[in-house]
Amino acid sequence: MRRFLLLYATQRGQAKAIAEEISEKAVTYGFYADLHCISESDKYDLKTETAPLVMVVSTTGNGDPPDTARKFVKAIKDKTLPPDFLAHLRYGLLGLGDSEYTYFCNGGKVIDKRLQELGAQRFYDTGHADDCVGLELVVEPWINGLWAALEKHFLSNRGREDTSETLTMASHASRDAVTPELLHVESQVGLLRLDDSGGKAAEVLEQNAVNSSQSSTLIVDFEASLTRSVPPLSQASLNIPSLPPEYLEVHLEEALGQEESHASVSLVDPVFHVPVSKAVQLTTNDAIKTTLLIELDISKTDFSYQPGDAFNVICPNSDSEVQFLLQRLQLADRREHHVAVRIKADTRKKGAALPQHVPERCSLQFLLTWCLEIRAVPKKAFLRALADHTGDSAERRRLQELCSRQGAADYTRFVREAGACLSDLLRAFPSCQPPLGLLLEHLPKLQPRPYSCASSSLFHPGKLHFIFNIVEFLSNTTEVILRRGVCTGWLATLVESILQPYMCANHVDGKKALAPKISISPRTTNSFHLPNDPSVPIIMVGPGAGVAPFIGFLQHREKLQEQHAGGHFGATWLFFGCRHKERDYLFRDELRHFLKCGVLTHLEVSFSRDVAVGEEEGPAKYVQESLQRHSKQVAGVLLRDSGYVYVCGDAKNMAKDVHDALVEIISRETGVEKLEAMKTLATLKEEKRYLQDIW
Repeated sequence: MRRFLLLYATQRGQAKAIAEEISEKAVTYGFYADLHCISESDKYDLKTETAPLVMVVSTTGNGDPPDTARKFVKAIKDKTLPPDFLAHLRYGLLGLGDSEYTYFCNGGKVIDKRLQELGAQRFYDTGHADDCVGLELVVEPWINGLWAALEKHFLSNRGREDTSETLTMASHASRDAVTPELLHVESQVGLLRLDDSGGKAAEVLEQNAVNSSQSSTLIVDFEASLTRSVPPLSQASLNIPSLPPEYLEVHLEEALGQEESHASVSLVDPVFHVPVSKAVQLTTNDAIKTTLLIELDISKTDFSYQPGDAFNVICPNSDSEVQFLLQRLQLADRREHHVAVRIKADTRKKGAALPQHVPERCSLQFLLTWCLEIRAVPKKAFLRALADHTGDSAERRRLQELCSRQGAADYTRFVREAGACLSDLLRAFPSCQPPLGLLLEHLPKLQPRPYSCASSSLFHPGKLHFIFNIVEFLSNTTEVILRRGVCTGWLATLVESILQPYMCANHVDGKKALAPKISISPRTTNSFHLPNDPSVPIIMVGPGAGVAPFIGFLQHREKLQEQHAGGHFGATWLFFGCRHKERDYLFRDELRHFLKCGVLTHLEVSFSRDVAVGEEEGPAKYVQESLQRHSKQVAGVLLRDSGYVYVCGDAKNMAKDVHDALVEIISRETGVEKLEAMKTLATLKEEKRYLQDIW
């Protein structure tokens, strides 16, 4: 069987899952995928690799390769490597990203570019999958086209010319790499030719709607929904994915009295269990968003941080949602039973492994509360598996539609964009009764949530501050349910007993109540830090909760100026924005203090919902507008004074708008075209003078 090397670089498991899918499908097409995490450098050697390489690479942070790829990227970026170091290598790369972020798919692009610089050549065009619109829109056709590209590679290496007409056309195309669009056709040819190897990549389900002659009159008056389709989908024959092979065997065993601690949730980083020493509401009760500040007491730990760092909060799932799942799965009476998991002896899944995020012999309640991301949007493979555990034929058909090629638009609309989760599906399809093992196979690890440090340890020794908006949204996939964010909702409930109301933060020491504790862990060191040289000017852009790290910056700078009274400190600009001056102007007193004592030299505040009365030109509504109004000063700081610009907050809108504003400012103030201005901004990023902490 023909071997190819398959590497994945993953942060949250997406790239790994896609690589495993490729590995499983490879056998059908007569290939063997030698699958490894990119961090397992002892398992492969690109310098001597003769087989084709296939890579699946995710992106984390603001365009960074995932943590698992850091050593790999560092190794291939070695400037002493000759330009023909990988000239023997042929590869295909699938990048995963989110176009809501400025540097889309940059993790994959960084590796792709460097492989090219070292002489490697693509045997298959690079794919860029966008999580903003649905990874599957690119992932599925890219995988479908991969097999013909591999087939062509192996045939050309053997010098064979007896390929099908389609493959011959592809081999004489003007480009060496083969495009996924062309290979979608070629892969069907390859599938027919390789039928003897057993099985098909996808089963074709021939199903017409029941009583189709009646259905057109019955259904035409309805709109499509999560539970119901309309013609033509409701009457279509469906191409549905192959059933993912089940590979976990789960037994529930009566507990012997042991208790778990959520510190046992497997993590690479050390975990610190610390008390909450203060909680303050920073917004008025009538603000659109409620923002809380939490102070942690880290004095009895060796947890350390500097302004600009972020850290993880280890959080549980909502208790009510866990109880719903236990009841719905008919397991409520066994919630305290221990979960014993092993690999099925007869599984067809290649390289099946126990999920690392499930602690050994934890209780069922603990598993659903602390280990599984039960709010995750189900992938099509999960829907396909759920369909086989659904008794009602109409419900089963609808689940099959949602995971089919023909139902892609419905999946995007009613599952992905609606943010549907397992609980929503179980409410929508009452006859669906999946076994516990299926949840363990398809639900990802419950991820810790990252937060920016909003304090300086010089200013608050032994303390760590962070702030957050309580996320609230309506889920109306089948019934209207008010939900809170997994972590922010839990934190808000946790600190209710000690929460200080708005405007009391500086006047009350805190309610006398038993301090709740949370578990935190450090995050990989980033570069979102103050310049080493305090004389360098800085611009900070942080609307809403994005101001958090800049409070830490300014606290730190105040202490440094106290310690070095005669020192030279550069200008500090803060562009802050909120909706209403009287409702959600976060840290107003603190910012005025920093301005008064000279730590902050320029404070520009925007109010997006306040109406200016009697002014020819009212205050700027948004931070990007405020930046434009100070165009000359901003350009001077960045280009003349070699200053830094920091942006923190919402990635979807604000960060893009600020990026565009900076491009316009550079273009206008230097008299260059926008493309040249974009290159200048890219250079600032490379020099780590344009830094983002966005989410």
